Amino acid sequence: MRFSKKKEETAGIPTGSMADIAFLLIFFFMVTTVFRAERGLEVKLPEAEEGHKLPNKGIVHIYVLGQSISIDDNHYRIEQVSIIMAKKMQIDRSTIVSLRIDENTKYDIVGEIFEQLSEASALRVSLATDKMRG
Repeated sequence: MRFSKKKEETAGIPTGSMADIAFLLIFFFMVTTVFRAERGLEVKLPEAEEGHKLPNKGIVHIYVLGQSISIDDNHYRIEQVSIIMAKKMQIDRSTIVSLRIDENTKYDIVGEIFEQLSEASALRVSLATDKMRG
């Protein structure tokens, strides 16, 4: 009588439910991810009769409330605007600057910001307003 050798069974990792686990992880991260919203400063914008909506990409938001200036949620002094914007313009020359200026801000501060933007070659500027009601 001859005895045959038994084949050694190798232990394997079951991969049948890997797709289920991957989809559960994707679903978990989609549900728990929190997107950061632009905060800026609490600015009361002046009102206008007409306005145009800007695209969401390629925009730098500058909020001005009195002496406080916020560029993309970071606070700076007026003298720093040209330095920060020059760096942003080197990255993308087609950047649009959205100025959100409080209606009670003095004109000399607004003029200084425009000079700083001119020094940084940020010439595509949009002034944000609220639509008039009525």
